[in-house]
Amino acid sequence: MKDINIKAEDVFKYRDSYSESEFWDKVKRYSSRIGVNLIYKALLLYYLLKSDSCPAKIKLWIYGALGYLISPLDFIPDFTPFIGFTDDAMAIGLTLIMARAYITIDIEQQARDAIEGLFGEAGLETLDENMFDD
Repeated sequence: MKDINIKAEDVFKYRDSYSESEFWDKVKRYSSRIGVNLIYKALLLYYLLKSDSCPAKIKLWIYGALGYLISPLDFIPDFTPFIGFTDDAMAIGLTLIMARAYITIDIEQQARDAIEGLFGEAGLETLDENMFDD
């Protein structure tokens, strides 16, 4: 198995791969394979991207991370059984660490509402609400 080591340049080269329609297509088509918690984290970034209070530098990271998620051919291709979204999770996680300070309660609620729309009440029950706890 490949050694998974995501670097900033790996994320940044996918900035141009981002499109809102492709993001939603990927989320809807692969939701069961991606999983509730990773989709929730991606949605946090998606809604932060729409926020006027998000700095441009963070938006660049978000474009890269969401572009990475959208791209089927990245470090570990998404169609690889069992581990296809592992590298995507790392790119999103790395970006969330940098963006954490800008995620508001409103952004969290928007992401939760989207999870409920995608997965129903059961999706909300499986969320790891303590992802930011130290």
